[in-house]
Amino acid sequence: MPAAYRDAIRGASIRHQVSAALLAAQLRQESGFDPRAVSPAGARGIAQFMPATAQAMGLRDPFDPERAIDAQARLMRGLLRRFGSVQLALAAYNAGEGAVGRCNCIPPYRETQHYVAVIVAMMRGHDPTGGFADALAIRLIA
Repeated sequence: MPAAYRDAIRGASIRHQVSAALLAAQLRQESGFDPRAVSPAGARGIAQFMPATAQAMGLRDPFDPERAIDAQARLMRGLLRRFGSVQLALAAYNAGEGAVGRCNCIPPYRETQHYVAVIVAMMRGHDPTGGFADALAIRLIA
C-alpha cells in the first residue's frame, strides 16, 4: 500500500472497525490507489464512488482520498453488518445492495465475482497479478 494512504487507511479502519487489509485490498482493486481515477461508468476517486453513493455517504468530493477512504470504511461497516460476510459486503459494494439483497448471494455478474475473488485473494496474501510485494505489504501493515 502506498505510504501516502497508510495513515488514512489505519485511521478509518480503527474508527469504523473494518479491517485495514480489506480496505487496502479494495482500494487497490478499485483504483490502483489513484485518487483521480474515473471509471467508464462514472465512479470517481480512490474508492470509486458513484455520484449517488458519494452523496448518500455525505462525501462531497470523491477525489479527496482521506475523506473517500473514511466513507469507504463507513460504507463497508454498514455492508458487513447488513450482510454478515466479507464476500457479500464486497459484492454489495461492487454490484449494489439491492442485487445482493435479492439473492443473499454474490450475484452472477462476472465483474462482481471477479472483484470479490481478487480482493479475498489479496487479503489472504496472494497477488492475482503474480507479484507478492503489494500483497505482503497489505498483510504486514494490517
